[in-house]
Amino acid sequence: MIGASLPSPTVAVWHLGPVPIRAYALCIVVGIVLGVWIAERRWRARGGRDDFILDVAVWAVPLGVVGARLYHVLTSPEAYFGAGGDPVRALYVWEGGLGIWGAIAGGALGAWIACRRAGYRFLPLADAMAPGLLVAQACGRWGNWFNNELYGRATDLPWALEVHRWDEAAGRAVTDASGAPVVVGTFHPTFLYESLWCLLVAAVIVLLDRRVQLRHGQAFFLYVALYCLGRSVFEALRIDTANEIAGLRVNQWVAGIIFLAALAAFVRSRRVNAGRGEVLERVPSSELPAATTPGGDTATQTGGPTVTASADRPSPDRDERPDAKES
Repeated sequence: MIGASLPSPTVAVWHLGPVPIRAYALCIVVGIVLGVWIAERRWRARGGRDDFILDVAVWAVPLGVVGARLYHVLTSPEAYFGAGGDPVRALYVWEGGLGIWGAIAGGALGAWIACRRAGYRFLPLADAMAPGLLVAQACGRWGNWFNNELYGRATDLPWALEVHRWDEAAGRAVTDASGAPVVVGTFHPTFLYESLWCLLVAAVIVLLDRRVQLRHGQAFFLYVALYCLGRSVFEALRIDTANEIAGLRVNQWVAGIIFLAALAAFVRSRRVNAGRGEVLERVPSSELPAATTPGGDTATQTGGPTVTASADRPSPDRDERPDAKES
């Protein structure tokens, strides 16, 4: 059935002189570029500052990579700190091994820092970024295809993935005496399942956001919940080595717990947040010196952007404080 299977690359690293060009890294970079572009469009549509998403990326991307690697190393420590392990290889991000849960946590921390520095609330930003994050993940999964890794159980389905015996150090398939790549079998292409699922969830979020006007935080929490739902299924298909708890892979437990938490947060956001509204900048009251106008009203003066909000409809994107004054 190999003739009816999907092919896998035999090379995942090319050399430009002494510089290695790794397909895994290229897939991640393409995903980041597409994710930032989509987030920028959604952020501008909500009234956000045009260049703010790039500011977010400066914080979110490196912290996301660090978080992703930390999660992988902490949940698979034997390869680095066990018998025969090499701790230095924990730094070899280009060889694969990035945990999505750590990436989301680290990236969210970076985005939160950027929001605090610029004076934006976090949830509207997270909503704007959710579909782009899913597209970025969909692109990143193709790095696993290039590396011939993280495939599922053996199968002879027409869309089965042909997998080669792989030399991780060289970044290419092992060859036999005749120079032909060694094929170990055909397996479920879990990378493809997850990539398509991410694109489907992104489309669902965009459609719902247009049809039913999701409240603050709901697009982001829906992204997390639906991704976890699909990931738990794909994780069950995978046969790569992983630590288990009570017969389930650690990632399945993590997916289940985060799914329940995201689902609860999605429901709560519907009750707590009044509506989507436009994105406005928040200026801390401590930075707004008060000034008395000729009419006796109190006004604020600041060198930054002016923020206004209707008295009968406070913006849900501002921090409401009893002592805050608006110009």
